[in-house]
Amino acid sequence: MAQVCLLGEPGSDLRYELLSRETAREALSTYDLREPYANSLALDTVSIGAAVSLLNDLNWYLVRFARTALVQSDSVSETEWLSRDLAILIRDGHVDPDVTGGFLKVYGLEDGRPEDPTFVQRQGDWTPEREGYDDVLVVRVTEEEFE
Repeated sequence: MAQVCLLGEPGSDLRYELLSRETAREALSTYDLREPYANSLALDTVSIGAAVSLLNDLNWYLVRFARTALVQSDSVSETEWLSRDLAILIRDGHVDPDVTGGFLKVYGLEDGRPEDPTFVQRQGDWTPEREGYDDVLVVRVTEEEFE
């Protein structure tokens, strides 16, 4: 099982933008949609491959209305998300999921909104925190995205 979470661009209503367009609405019609964060859209898929495939189908809309697309798979981490690029590398077998998690993009959560992302390099089992935020959204990224 894998999840997809799309974070909307500030100033846009991601759910409206996606569901008001026929092609995107059809691509999303078979999924149970939810909003875990303000101006986001999340859904469950059967695998990382299905998640990446859906993101590819929605790409035209994502570059216009989403600030980022995330994938989460329990086979990698139950609490941390993957960037779209990292999910593609894992799906294609170019990266072992067990060696991910060293390069992170960490959002502070304020009133349910992911804010102020910062890049953090993790050593060991340390879980990042953000001063001034009650909670964080942790995204594993590729080394290239980290730079």
